[in-house]
Formats: sequence, C-alpha cells, structure tokens
Amino acid sequence: MAPVGGTAVQDHVALAEIELCGELIIAASAAEERLSLESIDEVLRVSEDET
Repeated sequence: MAPVGGTAVQDHVALAEIELCGELIIAASAAEERLSLESIDEVLRVSEDET
C-alpha cells in the first residue's frame, strides 16, 4: 500500500518510454506483416529534423 502522505515518486521519462512501447506492441499486433522502419518511426513519433 502506498504511503498516505503522497510521497510516490514518478519517473516521467520511464512512463513515456512505457507508453511508447505499449503503442509499438499494439501496432505490431495489429499488423499482418512485420512493421517497416517507417511504420515504427511513425508509431514512435520519430521524424527527421527539418533544416
């Protein structure tokens, strides 16, 4: 049981990584074939820097 005083610590970076992994797992399970690198980048919201 968590302490009553609200002393829970959250690692926001870890939570964001877990969320992205979950989204990638969902996309992979819905796909009929292997995900392309472009599809993976799209799910993970990776884009090339525009210069």
